[in-house]
Amino acid sequence: MGVRVIRYSERPELWDDTDSVSRAVWPEYNLHGDRLGVYWSRLFDDFPRFQYVLFDDEQGTVLAEGHTLPCCWDGTVEGLGEGIDAMVAAAFDAADAGHPATALCALAAEILPRFQGRGLADRMLDVMADLAREAALTHLIAPVRPSIKDRYPLAPIERYVTWIRENGEPFDPWIRIHTRRGGRIAKPVPHSMRITGTVADWEKWTKLRFPDDGPYVFPAGLAPVEIDHERDLGTYWEPNVWIVHAIGMSDEDLAHSQLVAM
Repeated sequence: MGVRVIRYSERPELWDDTDSVSRAVWPEYNLHGDRLGVYWSRLFDDFPRFQYVLFDDEQGTVLAEGHTLPCCWDGTVEGLGEGIDAMVAAAFDAADAGHPATALCALAAEILPRFQGRGLADRMLDVMADLAREAALTHLIAPVRPSIKDRYPLAPIERYVTWIRENGEPFDPWIRIHTRRGGRIAKPVPHSMRITGTVADWEKWTKLRFPDDGPYVFPAGLAPVEIDHERDLGTYWEPNVWIVHAIGMSDEDLAHSQLVAM
């Protein structure tokens, strides 16, 4: 049967070790979001059919894991808010209050390292678009984590998102995949996901020493972490880029969209 999509609602046992894929994909520090960590486990209980894996039947192996969340979005750039922390909290608040969702938010597309480079990124986005259509949601919105921003941690995300290649396409590979599919860059967000920990936490996560106060760049970090020894605190804000995909809309509808590509 090849590679197929299996949702958490269909085979929850595939998520018995829910951290295994995430730990293989993300740097350690990225697993400790202050706000995202509070809500993450609720995705499986509250929105089980919006969490899925790509499963190889021949190997009996999970290749990738995807996470999405129905949310309320008014269709404006301003309505996207300040990144993933704010959107996730608002989405759960809206669901708890019984407000109907108007868009699907892409939270993560986690492809195991040994299966990367096989075109699965497009397949992951295909599935997310299908989930949105099935739920009668006309937009897939994504707080994208640029894939090579860690090579340029001192470049503000507002500048990074404007970088282009010789052919005019976005410089960043993951952003480029989105825009090739018709995704519109809505806005960069410098303070999208907050991660805090003690100085010892950050030294453990990054395998670095922080002997003094101030900002530090670190391996796999998209921006510096701010270290404060007196408060025994390291504070990091992960930047993202909001990208919006119109689902099932005509070219004419897209031309009249409120979103302006940067």
